[in-house]
Amino acid sequence: MSETIITALITGGLALVGVIFTNYSSNRKIEQQLDKKQAVTDTKIDELTREVREHNNFARRMPVVEEQIKVINHRIDDLEKRGN
Repeated sequence: MSETIITALITGGLALVGVIFTNYSSNRKIEQQLDKKQAVTDTKIDELTREVREHNNFARRMPVVEEQIKVINHRIDDLEKRGN
């Protein structure tokens, strides 16, 4: 083999190693960024879930409160009628 072919093979091999290393490093960096973003997303979803549960609990209690207000209003009306 001539020196030119050997030099080309060595240069190509080293370039290939460099590309593989660069891709590996880049992929690791991207995976780390995705992991961080996924953790933030999970935290936000957990917080939204908590808020929805809190809202649902409030929504379940409101009809009870409204019924109690009706009863109180009737009692007030009865007391006003007795006072007259």
